[in-house]
Amino acid sequence: MENGSLDSRLYPREEEQSLSNRLSVIRRLDVAIGVAYALDYLHHHCETTIVHYDLKPSNVLLDEDMVAHVGDFSLGRFLFETSNDPSFSQTMSSQLKGSIGYIPPEYGTGGQVSTLGGVYSYEILLLEIFTGKRPTDDMFKNDLSIYQFIVMALPSHVMDVVNLSILVDLEADGDVNDDIVQEQTPS
Repeated sequence: MENGSLDSRLYPREEEQSLSNRLSVIRRLDVAIGVAYALDYLHHHCETTIVHYDLKPSNVLLDEDMVAHVGDFSLGRFLFETSNDPSFSQTMSSQLKGSIGYIPPEYGTGGQVSTLGGVYSYEILLLEIFTGKRPTDDMFKNDLSIYQFIVMALPSHVMDVVNLSILVDLEADGDVNDDIVQEQTPS
């Protein structure tokens, strides 16, 4: 697509670092809302529910208007309605599908496939969009995950985990009070 993937916008290479390529907080919110609409459609408005399995920034594509589109359904699966009979339930095979950091923990233990797996991946994507940290970042070791990192920061240390470039971009657009940016920008 015209504006590449969300991944290329969150983690631009040096030659792509211009301010016009960066995502303000408003753009990030727009992208997050666009992905939410896509998941809502896949989970609730298709004739047969579709579970994506690999929702991550490189699979979120941005068109010429910066509207988000979910792509790469190579791992996507139809979720057929099943009865309460456990012999009809769909469970994950012993081989995990998806990308490390975005796979719901219950899939690692053979949990039942559901739209909740897509919601979990979306939650991780949201955290990544606003922190600028991949769920596989080197800082997430010894049972610390991106989710736990955020939970530990709530409610009093949110600004310690937010990607500060969002605030700087807002300042350039005149959308935020200068005192907030100066307070939160490291010296």
